[in-house]
Amino acid sequence: MRVLFCKSRRVAAQSTNLKRSWFRLRRDENGTAAIEFAVLAIPFFLLVFAIIETCIAFAAENTLNYAVDKLGRELRTGQMTFATGESTDITEDEFRTRLCAEVSMMFACGADVDDRLFVDLQNYGDFASIPTDVPIVAGKLDDSSFDFDPGGASTINVLRAYYNWRVTVDLFRPYIANIKADGDSQANYFLIVATTAYRNEAYDD
Repeated sequence: MRVLFCKSRRVAAQSTNLKRSWFRLRRDENGTAAIEFAVLAIPFFLLVFAIIETCIAFAAENTLNYAVDKLGRELRTGQMTFATGESTDITEDEFRTRLCAEVSMMFACGADVDDRLFVDLQNYGDFASIPTDVPIVAGKLDDSSFDFDPGGASTINVLRAYYNWRVTVDLFRPYIANIKADGDSQANYFLIVATTAYRNEAYDD
């Protein structure tokens, strides 16, 4: 009887200890933060990368807009001219070099890199004739109608700059990218567009 009683007490004690351990485990919050972080880490970092990607693209767009406005102002005031025989004349290559210099902080462009910058500078008879659409054909930028033909004094001109901005984070490429480059089967770039329309001053008077 004594042996059975001792065994019963040991079994009861073990059962009591097991219950206490279970209750302590339920109350123990060590590692909770690590588990919560593991659950939330993926959506958190996705959100962070999306914010960074969007902010960088927004900064690049503002940079290109500033450069186009600045060079457009120089064309409008006659600081830069084309085919007038004056010392202020520039060629298309010189203009592209000027534009690349203005955006070099955010963009890679020029003869020595994979150039994704497109420039279209043309003059029109009136403001109503200025096209307002972006020439995209089959998911690609169509530059077949682009030209470098700025008008002289008192003419109406439109300067457009396009840049194929590469989307860095693969997860967001399907949602941000809207343009394909040559050889691409799907959209890998976000097209940045900057435009300025103006009438040249009568700088030849």
